[in-house]
Amino acid sequence: MQQNAEDWDFKVLVNAEEQYSIWPEFKDPPAGWTQVGPVGDKASCLGWIEEHWTDMRPKSIRTS
Repeated sequence: MQQNAEDWDFKVLVNAEEQYSIWPEFKDPPAGWTQVGPVGDKASCLGWIEEHWTDMRPKSIRTS
């Protein structure tokens, strides 16, 4: 039986452009992404991102 993704634990990732994403906890992050936030249910991780990602522009645009 396949597990529903809503039941998974997720981790918060960030890339070099300081863009955030969630990723299933049981998978290694993709190349270029680093874990920075909590591990937990989807809603908790998305809430953390909403609180911390206040400027959606990529870092290269914000600093140029």
